Amino acid sequence: MMRPMSTLATLAVLVLAALHAYILVLEMFLWTTPRARAAFGTSAEFAEGTKALAANQGLYNGFLAAGLLWGAVASDPVGFQVSVFFLVCVAVAGVYGAATASRKILFVQTVPALVALALVLLAH
Repeated sequence: MMRPMSTLATLAVLVLAALHAYILVLEMFLWTTPRARAAFGTSAEFAEGTKALAANQGLYNGFLAAGLLWGAVASDPVGFQVSVFFLVCVAVAGVYGAATASRKILFVQTVPALVALALVLLAH
């Protein structure tokens, strides 16, 4: 029988879910604002021309946030399995983003996902 995730592991998954919910807001609703432009290092012209693409990316980040939240609140074994799946998805997306867009993504997305994944795995 699997043990439920530890409080620290659950907290790590929830923090990552909150991060991706925040990214959703930035990309879907605030993309052309100074705050989002500063976060992503874009110009006003670029942001205006890529609003639809950014909103699409934001939606995907929302799916990651929803999956992480599901994993954090679901009973095991589903909670554990869902958490592992979505944490791996976040880590892979972060590696791809770091390789193709900005190395910063590695530290903002991949490293926290791997730390949370380690905590989830250690809790079981």
